[in-house]
Amino acid sequence: MKSKRFDFRFGVITMLILLVALSRLVPHPPNFSSVGGMALFGAAYYNTRYLSYLIPVIAMWLSDLAVNNILYAQYFDHFVWFYSGAGFTYGAFLLIVLFGTFILKKVRITNLIAAALGASAIFFAVSNFGVWLSSGMYPHTASGLMSCYAAGLPFFQNTLLGNLFYCGLLFGAFGLSVKTIPQLQTKNLNL
Repeated sequence: MKSKRFDFRFGVITMLILLVALSRLVPHPPNFSSVGGMALFGAAYYNTRYLSYLIPVIAMWLSDLAVNNILYAQYFDHFVWFYSGAGFTYGAFLLIVLFGTFILKKVRITNLIAAALGASAIFFAVSNFGVWLSSGMYPHTASGLMSCYAAGLPFFQNTLLGNLFYCGLLFGAFGLSVKTIPQLQTKNLNL
């Protein structure tokens, strides 16, 4: 009986992550995205640590394939498996999962807000560093790096709002589901 509960719970967690990954195909403001929420949700609820990294990364990559090859296909002359700068984006994503595994040992509203803030800061710091380092848009100097971060500030607000929204959506939907669907409950539930 216990393994059926785990399998069902695993399936619901994975389905929620995949559904919000698809939300990236819906028109939204720049950087208002589900990726931070997916990373934190996976970090909080997958019992197997490697799955907390693997499944959200696969969901993000699949949604990247759709975004790059459907929504932005006119900008590319070939099928895009990985875009320029993907290493920094995925690196930030993995750091957000790691951060989430520590801060979300207990899922509480205060921890979720702190996690969303931290995830936004991690993504901002790593992705803008990647732009500075690899794009050629800014000189490789301290002032060039500061200019890159300054240029990224208008996007930070949307990153933060997206993380707060998708954390609220994912954790809220799952929390309500756990209260009404006994198969989702575990002895170690951190709600």
